[in-house]
Amino acid sequence: MGKVQMGFAEALKVTLETISPLGCDHVALSECPNRIVADDLYSQVCSPSTDSSMKDGYAVRSVDIQTATPQNRTPLTVIGTAAAGLPANTALTGNDAIRILTGAGIPEGADAVLAEEFAIPDGERISVFNHAEPGRNILPKGADVATGELIAVQGSCLSPGMIGLLAAAGYDRLPVFRQPRLAILATGDELVAPGQPLPQGKLYASNLEMLKAWSRRYGMHTAFSILKDRPEIIAKTIDEAIASHDAVITSGGAWTGDRDFVARTLSTLGWKKCFHWIRMGPGKPVGFGMLRDKPVFLLPGGPPSNLTAFLQIALPGLLRLGGHRNPSLPRIMVKLQTGLTCRQIDWTEFVYGTLMDGDGHTLFKPLQMTSRLKTIARAEGVIAIKEGVKSLPPGAIVAAQLLR
Repeated sequence: MGKVQMGFAEALKVTLETISPLGCDHVALSECPNRIVADDLYSQVCSPSTDSSMKDGYAVRSVDIQTATPQNRTPLTVIGTAAAGLPANTALTGNDAIRILTGAGIPEGADAVLAEEFAIPDGERISVFNHAEPGRNILPKGADVATGELIAVQGSCLSPGMIGLLAAAGYDRLPVFRQPRLAILATGDELVAPGQPLPQGKLYASNLEMLKAWSRRYGMHTAFSILKDRPEIIAKTIDEAIASHDAVITSGGAWTGDRDFVARTLSTLGWKKCFHWIRMGPGKPVGFGMLRDKPVFLLPGGPPSNLTAFLQIALPGLLRLGGHRNPSLPRIMVKLQTGLTCRQIDWTEFVYGTLMDGDGHTLFKPLQMTSRLKTIARAEGVIAIKEGVKSLPPGAIVAAQLLR
């Protein structure tokens, strides 16, 4: 049995060290936005594949026009045309030029491109009134990416710009970590699926929908069930879910009350508990362990505790499972509009708030927990008051996790 009570930082460390990334798929470029690279990727080609023109104009020998000025124009003979994908197949020898368009390969003998606004056409000749030093308006071979150059490292997230670069580097499919298949199981006799009639004393499974939405934001494939508080039903459903999914999240029934059956059921199934109850608030009843070498997260049922346990423990673990190198919410530095005080100095407390511009900083304003669901819905960021810190003063600059 693993250690059951620990601080938040240790619990997160245990979670990330226990979980290993899934295998990889080879996926078409169009399906890769926001996927995680499974291997270091090196360029297979040079791009551009040859020296090319950055402007419409004339390919020239710089020595032929080095004295050209508006008062001392230099005549050149135009002996051909080059366009992108259509080379001139003619070499420059002296006092001649080739009409060239953007993206065209630089003809043999040319070492510069004169922008067209510095030449006056006259039949087969041009009158040049400006110089162009060697290399002017030329994009060298491999300037965007060179053969063998490291483009993307394992664990990095693929942005649209990176996908474009990898296409230029010769890829049409990429090795990416498989996205987790996640089963979300909400327990409670009081829960009703949204869209169904709501009997007196029941409530809609809002936590379930919130967890589904967060998981799908990160591209995870989700299946979900609402379970009655019956140990045999919970055991059967978890057993089936762990067989067909990469990870399981349970929502509700995570504590030690008379009808909190999840932890006891997992014990009968033989899970390897890493922790259950950590020094954080809200969300302290969160649990984590492995069942048949697959991660299982126990989330408490109260909405603030449910969300905090998911964002701070379950989501980083799931992102690690999906191959993320930095499995966490994005962060920015913010300035506290008001001071914050921790309720218990021996735990990590998470405070939800809104963000606004002001005073040259992004300001963080804490939300009062007058309505649990409204606070969650309106929150734009969350700040951690670390264990051992009693308070943070007004105006302090701290890191905030972004929720939007």
